[in-house]
Amino acid sequence: MGKRVILAGILAGVGMFVWSTIAHVALPLGEAGVKRVPNEPSLLGPMRATLGDAGGFYIFPSADAGGNMQEYEKTLASSPSGVLIYHPPGYPLAFGRRLTVQLLSQLLEAFLAVFLLTQARIRSFGGRVFFVTVVGIAAACSTNLEYWNWYGFPSIYEAGYMTAQIVGFAVAGLIAAWLIKPPAPLSAA
Repeated sequence: MGKRVILAGILAGVGMFVWSTIAHVALPLGEAGVKRVPNEPSLLGPMRATLGDAGGFYIFPSADAGGNMQEYEKTLASSPSGVLIYHPPGYPLAFGRRLTVQLLSQLLEAFLAVFLLTQARIRSFGGRVFFVTVVGIAAACSTNLEYWNWYGFPSIYEAGYMTAQIVGFAVAGLIAAWLIKPPAPLSAA
């Protein structure tokens, strides 16, 4: 892998990270569809009493272990439902570590997109940007649409989050297309 490709991956990842920061700090994309719990203390006490230190990913109401979907439909008709990610008291914010993980994950995403771009043999600048953006669309759809469909994540949240991801890949595409030179045309054999 050439130095230019490595540089493109690093700069594209940093570009994604900077855009992501702007999208979450300066724009409403990171908070779209997120609501505050009214009278939050009245919910937290029973939640702590019920779950204690058993942090995890919960779906409620629980589906019947036998997979009886008709019974589950009846339960859903008469009960609240949702997804809960629960952390017991003492879960650290560790903001610096989380930012580092975010940066590293976006560097990895950018490196993968740049690698795919080097394999695609796209000659035009716009075509290379478009290619990386389409990789971003695929990445954004891969889990976000499933979360919307199966877990009921709010449409506005998913739209905001996917927009932030896709624009991040477009930024990465601009940087990569600028640094990665078009391949030589294939010679006729």
